[in-house]
Amino acid sequence: MSELKQQDQLKAAAAETAAAQLHDGMIVGLGTGSTAAFAIDAIGRRVKAGLKIIGVPTSERTTEQATALGIPLAPVEEHEWIDVTIDGADEVELGTLNLIKGRGGALLREKIVASSTKKLIIIVDESKLVHRLGEHDPIPVEVVSFGWETTERRLQRIGGNPVLRKGSNGKIFVTDGGHYILDCKFGALPEAADTERHLNSTVGVVEHGMFLGMTGMVIVGGAGGIRVLEPA
Repeated sequence: MSELKQQDQLKAAAAETAAAQLHDGMIVGLGTGSTAAFAIDAIGRRVKAGLKIIGVPTSERTTEQATALGIPLAPVEEHEWIDVTIDGADEVELGTLNLIKGRGGALLREKIVASSTKKLIIIVDESKLVHRLGEHDPIPVEVVSFGWETTERRLQRIGGNPVLRKGSNGKIFVTDGGHYILDCKFGALPEAADTERHLNSTVGVVEHGMFLGMTGMVIVGGAGGIRVLEPA
């Protein structure tokens, strides 16, 4: 079995475990990306079997998938609180369960939904676990398109080594909100909160993919089975 195929199976197993925690009447945030797609499939099967929930999608892509599966949807502004959000992550820091998210390009909407969520459940395969955020993946930074080169230089000055994200067609990737993404390779972060403060204060930055102190549970699919991590 290829490594990619095995990772998909681990993600699917974690997604099934997460979907099993939902019950009737919940408002459920639906994440974006390849891992979240497994969770949406699992939720769709439960809805077909009779589960009554309302989903809050974090992207146009998620909206399309959930609609096709018959999951009832509502916009985030209709609900003051979301009971549970199920999403994936690019990196999960062991211990703190801080995250890097945004490879799927929906980090702004994902953070808006996550910030209104009572319990954020993250599903990953074990390759996403790290000792320090930034060990393997860049931090996606969503920026306004106007003067993005100026923002790029600001991010370079704080050590971000930014790279403008492009799609498979070679054109600049544009988020659902009409923004660009600069993927910033800071390297392993000894103090993630310091980097977060720098990004928050950089003019031109709309949002970034550091999700600190937001995770309620991480469900990890690994060769030894499913394990559940909670914040220390």
